[in-house]
Amino acid sequence: MASPSMLSISGDSVEFGSSESKMSIGSSCTVECNVGRISNSRIVSHFKKRRISYNTDSPSGEIMREIEAYLPSFQSPGYYMEPSLKELAMRELLDPGYCSRVPDFTVGRFDYGCVKYLGETDIRELDLDKIVKFCRHEVVVYDNENVKPAVGQGLNKPAEVTLVLDSRSDEIEKQQLDFFVRKLRQCAKRQGARFISFDPTNGEWKFSVQHFSRFGLIEDDEEDIIMDDAAAVQDPAEIDDDEIYNDVDEENEINMTQIEFSHSLPAHLRLDPVRMREMRMLMFPDEEEEAEDLNQKSMSGKEYARPLQNSAQIMSQRSSPPVPRKTPLALLDYSHGRFESNSPGAILMAQQHKGMPLKTLKAEGFELDLKHETPTAGNHSRNIVDAALFMGRSFRVGWGPNGILVHTGAQVGSDNRHNMLSSVVNLEKVAIDKVVRDENDKVRQELADFTFDFPLNLHKGMNHEIKEVEIGSCKLKLQKLVANRTMLSEICRSYYDILLRHSDVTVLSSSARLGLTHQVMVWELIRVLFSDREFKGRLESVGEDNEEDMMQDVKEASQDVDPEALPLIRRAEFSCWLQESVSDHVQNEISFLSESDYLEHIFVLLTGRQLDASVELAVSKGDVRLACLLSQAGGSTVNRSDVARQLDLWKINGLDFSFIEKDRIRLFELLAGNIHGSLHDVKIDWKRFLGLLMWYQLPPDTPLTIVFQSYKHLLDQGRAPYPVPLFIDEGPPEEAVNFSMEVHFDISYYLMLLHASEERESSFLKTMFSAFSSTNDPLDYHMIWHQRAVLEAVGAINSDDLHLLDMGFVSQLLCQGKCHWAIYVILHMPHREDFPCLHVNLIQEILFQYCEAWSSEESQRQFIEDLGIPAEWLDEAMAVYYNYNGDLSKALEHFLGCAHWQKAHTIFVTSIAHKLFLSAKHTEIWRLATSMEDHKSEIENWDLGAGIYISFYLMRNSLQGDINSMSDLDSLETKNAACKDFVDQLNESLAVWGGRLPVDGRVAYSKMAEEICGLLLSAISEGSTRDDQLNCFDTVFAAPIPEDHRSGRLQDAVSLFTCFLSEVAS
Repeated sequence: MASPSMLSISGDSVEFGSSESKMSIGSSCTVECNVGRISNSRIVSHFKKRRISYNTDSPSGEIMREIEAYLPSFQSPGYYMEPSLKELAMRELLDPGYCSRVPDFTVGRFDYGCVKYLGETDIRELDLDKIVKFCRHEVVVYDNENVKPAVGQGLNKPAEVTLVLDSRSDEIEKQQLDFFVRKLRQCAKRQGARFISFDPTNGEWKFSVQHFSRFGLIEDDEEDIIMDDAAAVQDPAEIDDDEIYNDVDEENEINMTQIEFSHSLPAHLRLDPVRMREMRMLMFPDEEEEAEDLNQKSMSGKEYARPLQNSAQIMSQRSSPPVPRKTPLALLDYSHGRFESNSPGAILMAQQHKGMPLKTLKAEGFELDLKHETPTAGNHSRNIVDAALFMGRSFRVGWGPNGILVHTGAQVGSDNRHNMLSSVVNLEKVAIDKVVRDENDKVRQELADFTFDFPLNLHKGMNHEIKEVEIGSCKLKLQKLVANRTMLSEICRSYYDILLRHSDVTVLSSSARLGLTHQVMVWELIRVLFSDREFKGRLESVGEDNEEDMMQDVKEASQDVDPEALPLIRRAEFSCWLQESVSDHVQNEISFLSESDYLEHIFVLLTGRQLDASVELAVSKGDVRLACLLSQAGGSTVNRSDVARQLDLWKINGLDFSFIEKDRIRLFELLAGNIHGSLHDVKIDWKRFLGLLMWYQLPPDTPLTIVFQSYKHLLDQGRAPYPVPLFIDEGPPEEAVNFSMEVHFDISYYLMLLHASEERESSFLKTMFSAFSSTNDPLDYHMIWHQRAVLEAVGAINSDDLHLLDMGFVSQLLCQGKCHWAIYVILHMPHREDFPCLHVNLIQEILFQYCEAWSSEESQRQFIEDLGIPAEWLDEAMAVYYNYNGDLSKALEHFLGCAHWQKAHTIFVTSIAHKLFLSAKHTEIWRLATSMEDHKSEIENWDLGAGIYISFYLMRNSLQGDINSMSDLDSLETKNAACKDFVDQLNESLAVWGGRLPVDGRVAYSKMAEEICGLLLSAISEGSTRDDQLNCFDTVFAAPIPEDHRSGRLQDAVSLFTCFLSEVAS
């Protein structure tokens, strides 16, 4: 093996070799390099130094540069390649194009392994440092899927992989070695590789692959396969009795010998092995070998796979092969009060081990204390348990269903962050369901209906565009809302009708009622800014008339209006919307004013454009001149100029303003259009500032786009108040804590910017449709999702990067158990080519995790089927659910429905068939078995499983002389031969399934054998030969029948043989 080589270019010098190799180019080329000799352990033992000289002409430097351009880049320490870079350069010089067809190219890392590419490989200009990475028991080639070439190109081609496992034991028993080889073979097969060999002397594991992503072992594999240096195999006689423990055998009998192995983890950690075994039994119960078939099928389409998801415990002292330890079953869904305090560990007990007696050292169980509260959701449970038992193999944060957060840290919002114990596990629920709670923090169904069902039903009733997308072997019907701007007014009114009915619910909290009012105004603003009308006639120019008068004329006139008037009508509608939005602010501020200060009162009325009220107030106070000025406020720009010029003349002439009320000067400044001068020491909200800008400073015919851009310009200069959301502007003070005004603005402001600009940047839309732009609940997306959908339908926005909004709404729906609506929302997510399986993964995850919720309601299941979700997905989810809960008969039906033939066959043979047989339900057995017969080529051990029952019924019908039987058994010899084949089939089946068949299963086999044997012996007639008759008894004695029946048949055989001897003697 050649030493690792490195090539680097600096100016006109080229450097080859390792740390001491040099090559300089000139009239004479001298190469000084180190050639190392690698021992069997792949460690460089010593180096030889030699000098190679080349006589070259001046063009040689250019030739070497061209050669260097073809060579791959390879500088990682500890790595090597064959041929080395030096050899590649030499061969490329002698044979141009050699780097494009390197035979058996090899790249590796000392003490880790190597990859040998079969045939010729093109390695020109490859960056091997980034492409090939060796880790412990693992090799990764092209870890970045975006730059991976097609299969057969680059280094993504067939190769032979050698990984060096940490194995140093030379004394491995053959049985243990066979176990290691079998696990490695399974590991290779699971990831699509072909096992070649495993050498225990140096730990080299060889396998071949057709293409590359990641291959190797994970932590569970290492527990099963890797042999510790200190794990010397001991004689069982030398092991102390206190260090001995063993696992549960196939018949659930506990061997109290209890052996402790020197390589076990508890022994190294000074822990009690017995306690560790009990915890392992609770968390990792043994399942059937086929339990991983579903995972293999779901992962079959992925290149990035890590094998051997299930682990096995090494049992070097057992006489039989080790029993594999399976992946832990999922925890049961947590609910308060489900488990009694006197049932220790019940929440973690797997279904098939609930009745198994366990040796427990403590009986404290699961303690719940619901007195603690957390601001996260208003409820909290503190559980004193063993954190390792609860969390599994790690102490991390875990998320459960419906927003349950499981962690071992301090409580959310707690100041006590010291002296935390790892044995204290906190369960806290995030308040995803806050929107459906009333003022007493109780969940109300009517609130859920108004929040989710009614708006979604309205959305579903609109026109949709169906796009059928083929993803793998399945098809999904993605949906998209379709509407135009002439329909927008009707759509918005439908939404805020629902919101108005929602606000009529009497148990709403004040903050919830404020949020509903805000949503009503948002829908109205969407209608004002983005709706269109059909205009046919002409509307006379309103010039500088009052916008309220114009709106009244529009309402009284027909819809046949000139399209040129649309901007003015839209401005008038926006003005009315703005007046209505700030009316509450105006009234609240007036309520705190003194009646004697009528000038300040008038100014507040003007901030809400309540001109009639302000004029009446001025007249009632006898200030007629002011009333005349107020009546023209916001009108002609000539009047504003006159007032502004008068103020300037007063200032130029040195008028003493101390003789004029300060509030009167403020009013004059406002009427002159100087809104900053009028707001010199007054703070108002952003909507009223925008109103002052539009009503009093800008000309009355200014388009809305200019109005919005002017406000944004002032905001950027810091001369306008921030457009904070409504819950900050009008909500309780506690909701404004830790709110960043520079990050989140009100959604109304974003809608204005959207109307004013044609830019639709992704970052802008993400901020616009964040929860904080509309509500104080950061997890509430229910109404924002509808607003996004409507705006997208009318063409106001276009984005496929708002998955956070979609998934936030999906989480809310799942928290309420509305799985059908969650899937409906997912189907409205845009399809992206870079994430083609996004919809499939999300829908399948919902079906699996929330199977109990949607399967228990027929309406939800029918809704999901109507959405076009494949029935196989529903069957697969229900099959896993029923299998986990122990209802194997239903699990079998659903496994058949989703075409999981191997899993269905296993359940049928080990759990269902024998019960049906002993209950004489032969028709049901025949139905189930024949339903799988067409797919027997996909089922392992079919002839020794369900095929046994089919063979039995066919054999029985033939022996009984059924005219419909397909077999023709005329002579006793043919009948005996057929029965012998069936008996051999039974015995072979028992050898394969025996350890997994319960007692009833063996009884069913015995009864089948007994019935067939009885029919065979009843067919013995006088016409048959004695040899044929005695051969029938040989068949009977080989059958798996009870000993008492065998004894009875033996007496019959003796009688027959006695008669035979008598005949011979006579």
